[in-house]
Amino acid sequence: MNIYDIAREAGVSIATVSRVLNNKGTVSPATRARVERVLAANHYTPSAIARGMVSKSLRTVAVLTVDIRVPHYARTAYTIEREFSRRGYEVILCNTGGDREEALRYLRAVARKQVDGIVLVGSVFNTICRGAEMTALLGKVPVVLANGALPLPNACSVLVDDGRGIGLAVEHLLARGRRALFYLKDKSTDSADRKRDGFVQALEQAGQDPAGRVLEIGDTLEDGMAAARHILESGQPCDGIVCGEDLIAAGVLKTLLRAHIPVPERIAVTGYNRSDYARLCEPVLTTVDNKGDQVALLCVQLLESSMEQGGPGTSVTVQPELVPGRTS
Repeated sequence: MNIYDIAREAGVSIATVSRVLNNKGTVSPATRARVERVLAANHYTPSAIARGMVSKSLRTVAVLTVDIRVPHYARTAYTIEREFSRRGYEVILCNTGGDREEALRYLRAVARKQVDGIVLVGSVFNTICRGAEMTALLGKVPVVLANGALPLPNACSVLVDDGRGIGLAVEHLLARGRRALFYLKDKSTDSADRKRDGFVQALEQAGQDPAGRVLEIGDTLEDGMAAARHILESGQPCDGIVCGEDLIAAGVLKTLLRAHIPVPERIAVTGYNRSDYARLCEPVLTTVDNKGDQVALLCVQLLESSMEQGGPGTSVTVQPELVPGRTS
């Protein structure tokens, strides 16, 4: 039985049934009781499509992320999903792998489902969400980027000042007398570039030459281990290694401890993201909190405001915070 059948059996209009279902508008007590009796007798549960036909909204949002296995993305996506669910929205979670074609496939799919809004989690979407088809798909509904930005009139962003976050780590190590620092850059995204620039700027402000101090590596534990071995084997002075991700820092720490190099007495190590990896390390990593939960909640607030009030929200920037551990 659908909403039309309910209306016919109760002898009322579809709009009246909708008002009863959504508890909105003015319905006389007698009419409300009659409709509710018909609903109960037929065990009626309104479908999202039926609600959407009346409200012009399916109260559904899509969250596209890079890799749900990565703790930082997982935590952000989880918080967004839980908060939207609490507010009465259905959430479609899409794991793109950071691949342009996968992102396009998901955007086509969510467009067919007529979602009310989209959250993009990860600065990689700055790069892959370009071109005419991407712009057309993303231009249909409000869009919010977590730590990214797109030049679209319907999009806004919640950015993390990642450059400042790495700068905090560098300043922390310099204040403790470290003078030969390396930076391990994990991948080619806008966020990773901002972190690298923050490292370079912090060294230059301290009167140090950053040339040769930035190593481009991958984003796995093994990449961190290999980078640490490379630094040790190079013979270059090193008393501190700043990492763009906690997992990389965990790999660095693993290699240093295996080589019987005391941390932080001889070489200090810092990570980024304040993930579980930082807490699992022994000694516990000094890391930078990029406020993933705060970013997620702000994304929800901005998108909901855009969906309900129309027009893009105001982009905001979140300031990270150094979290001292025992590796610095």
